[in-house]
Amino acid sequence: MSIESDLSLLWYVVAYGILMVILGIYYSKKISKSEDYILAGKSLGTLVLTGTLIATWVGSGSVTGGQTSMAYSFGLIPAFLVTIPSIVGIVVLYFIAPKIRSLGKYTVSSILEDKYGSGARLLASIIIILAYVGIVSYQIKGVGYILNVTTGISVQWGTIIGGILIIFLATAGGLKSVAPTDAISSGIMVFGLLLALPFMFAIAGGWDEITANVPASHLTVTGSLSTIQLLGYLLPPLFLLLSDQNMYQRLAASKKDSATKKANIGWIIGLLIISPVIGLIAFAASSMFKDIEPGMALMASTLVLPNVIGGLLLAAATAFIITTGNSFLLSGATNVTYDIVQKYVMKKATDKQLLNMTKLFVVLLGILSYVLIRFFPTILDVQMYAYTVYGAGLTPAVLGVLLWKRVNKAGGISSMIAGVATTLLWEIVLNKPFEINSSVIAVPVAILVLVFVTLATSKK
Repeated sequence: MSIESDLSLLWYVVAYGILMVILGIYYSKKISKSEDYILAGKSLGTLVLTGTLIATWVGSGSVTGGQTSMAYSFGLIPAFLVTIPSIVGIVVLYFIAPKIRSLGKYTVSSILEDKYGSGARLLASIIIILAYVGIVSYQIKGVGYILNVTTGISVQWGTIIGGILIIFLATAGGLKSVAPTDAISSGIMVFGLLLALPFMFAIAGGWDEITANVPASHLTVTGSLSTIQLLGYLLPPLFLLLSDQNMYQRLAASKKDSATKKANIGWIIGLLIISPVIGLIAFAASSMFKDIEPGMALMASTLVLPNVIGGLLLAAATAFIITTGNSFLLSGATNVTYDIVQKYVMKKATDKQLLNMTKLFVVLLGILSYVLIRFFPTILDVQMYAYTVYGAGLTPAVLGVLLWKRVNKAGGISSMIAGVATTLLWEIVLNKPFEINSSVIAVPVAILVLVFVTLATSKK
């Protein structure tokens, strides 16, 4: 079956887009200082915090990459397994969230500065910006896929439109507007997915028909991947999540510790519902749609579902993609403003100047994200690259600050350099040997360097 665009589905996407623009404009009028823009004035309650955590983490990484691409390209069980690292990461965050809130920092870079010095802050900022530009880039392309499905316009033009919308919404109201719209998006997504799943399986002919139309390897534990290749897809989300600045900012934006803990539990429940359902729908789509881009699997399913259900699912997918793009774009711009411009260029800048500067960098990083996505063949490729740059470059050093009193400056900075250098060497110079993602190599290297350099340079 081939993909034939359905213009009627566009109205659902347009309705969602209009709602988001209205809310963005409304909340932009409530922004009076940087803390409102970056941390929502530290006013997020349990429900809104849960929604924004779910929506930010799922996004295009699951809707067009992650579970969707894994189920279509490699098999159903690998798509299920890729959720486990996220659950593990959330459990760890549950216990360290109070400490994150008590630090009161805008960026992860500033957390590292306290332990490793100003050089570490600059290095960390560069790593975060590189990773977040990559993450935003595939959110933008995700919107391109949606507009391609609904209108038939090219993915390239749809990507440009997606970039404009994401940049506008991120610039308008910051986290003050992103958080409540995330909560709405999460509700739409859960409802849309649960409604769509039984219809999709019925339309695809049931379990027996679906499994008869996919390769036999797609029904095994590792699918068409080797064990080490599968591990290369499992490590990046875990090590991104453990030190993800986006999530740290949300945890810091909550009203109190109790709200943060309840939201973490809600986050786990949400992922346990959303992720498997996305995998199942994409797996069913893989039996019906041959030779499409893996990231299109969930989008393609909306064309065969009843119009209202398909439209609702498409609007929900749009919601997650756009809110995730907003969040990472805002977070990366925060790094440029506070860790680079204020630190080295405008040391006496007023709060108003910093706020305007952050909005400017939202636009510039959004444009850079659009340029970057043109150099990666699939969304899953850029997703794994971005996750690994961040996870290997920062997470061991961040966890060292939070969990290991003995860690020192030499160990932290060496680990950051080793993680990024190994990732770039494996992915770009060596061109990913044996089709193994760089996380399998880069993460262990970063951890070992952190430990051994710390022990070698610290006093007995």
